[in-house]
Amino acid sequence: MLIVGAGVVGTAIARTIARYDLRCVLVDSANDVGAGTSKANTAILHTGFDAAPGSLEGRLVSRGSLLLREYAAAAGIPVEHTGALLVAWTADQAAELPAIMDKARRNGHPAVRRVTAAGLYAAEPNLGPGALGGIEIPDESIICPWTTPLAFATEAVRSGVRLQLRTTVTAIRRAAGAGPAAGSHEVVTDSGPLRCRWLVNAAGLGSDLIDRMLCRGTFTIAPRRGELIVFDKLARPLLRHILLPVPTAVSKGVLVAPTVYGNLLLGPTAQDLDDRSDTSTTASGLAGLLAAGQKILPALAGEEVTASYAGVRAATEHRDYQIAVDGALRYACAGGIRSTGLTASLAIAEHVVGLMGQSGLELRERTGAGCAPPVPPAMPYLGQVRDRPYQDAAAIAGDPAYGEIVCHCERVTRGEIRDALASDIPPADVGGLRRRTRATGGRCQGFYCAARVSQLLAGVTPRTSAAGGGWP
Repeated sequence: MLIVGAGVVGTAIARTIARYDLRCVLVDSANDVGAGTSKANTAILHTGFDAAPGSLEGRLVSRGSLLLREYAAAAGIPVEHTGALLVAWTADQAAELPAIMDKARRNGHPAVRRVTAAGLYAAEPNLGPGALGGIEIPDESIICPWTTPLAFATEAVRSGVRLQLRTTVTAIRRAAGAGPAAGSHEVVTDSGPLRCRWLVNAAGLGSDLIDRMLCRGTFTIAPRRGELIVFDKLARPLLRHILLPVPTAVSKGVLVAPTVYGNLLLGPTAQDLDDRSDTSTTASGLAGLLAAGQKILPALAGEEVTASYAGVRAATEHRDYQIAVDGALRYACAGGIRSTGLTASLAIAEHVVGLMGQSGLELRERTGAGCAPPVPPAMPYLGQVRDRPYQDAAAIAGDPAYGEIVCHCERVTRGEIRDALASDIPPADVGGLRRRTRATGGRCQGFYCAARVSQLLAGVTPRTSAAGGGWP
């Protein structure tokens, strides 16, 4: 089996497939897992309260939220149960609240409740003036979007999946002739040819291109850029909950949310593009965000901005996920996975693999010596709620490298960087190291530590794949 795309959905599928007696390769054109849309989102663990009732997305988000909360607890992925407040600022928005409440209950979330304006200000004293009322969604949470796909990929690699990065698919052909190869896919890549009996398309922004290579073309990606602003950790006490806007037909709007790293996040914008790779930020986009943020939380005007970034979402002409399995073609597609893909990832994997099983893929669990059921890996903790290595006297006593801080803004130690470089899937660049340790991600953005971090990174030759499974 070949899985194209090592974002949060592709790695989740790989982790699920690794339970079975199948040889599997996971490829991605980037030099790291989770290096596309998966790394640049609002990092919210959704409940699915506002999904379209009866939609596949709604069902998978609700199921995925439960699965990911359980997985995160086992793997050490940071999650904070903050709850959310959806705020109406105009009479028209307030008129939408009953329909949103009804939608939430139809989606199986009876815990949501109406909140008066006084209730909003009691819950969030720094909220800007003019709020008319809202809805409390108590089960919304925040999560680490970096550790999640890395944990899935690590578990998959340890279970025998072969990870092959820096590999772009350029063409797909059906093998001709008779014998065992008949009907298999011959996948042409810039790293050499690959052959598989089943092909899984989890290529995110490129998923429609892969779909067309199979002569399907059932959807088209319409890239939508979302710009976001990260405020300094000193802004974190301004906010207790995720603050959500009343959504429109075009987007879910601009939110303000805490992050598990101790910052505040503002965004995203929603701009349709022609260029799928355009993750640049714009002066107009950031100015618009700052204006919106100062209305929602006026005290943000006095807070320092740590960083800004943009992600491109895989929107399509359809309102729902584009998930389908063709048993005759031995092809599975998980396309059109937008901002809820992080939350839904494990449920998407469960759904896709289940459909493949119904379509002829033999799902025989691994047995015998050395085939214990996969378990979530223990991931380095990147959040702020629990102690980090620099705060752990016992860890420092056992290994002084955990007491040697390299990145002072984020309190990242040499021991953590060393561990990341020696991990199952080591970083290939400073960005990858940041997603594993938070190094260079603080208020100075690497001004003071980048040289030292780069020296440590240069001391190890990054591996781009982990062998396993005996796949040719």
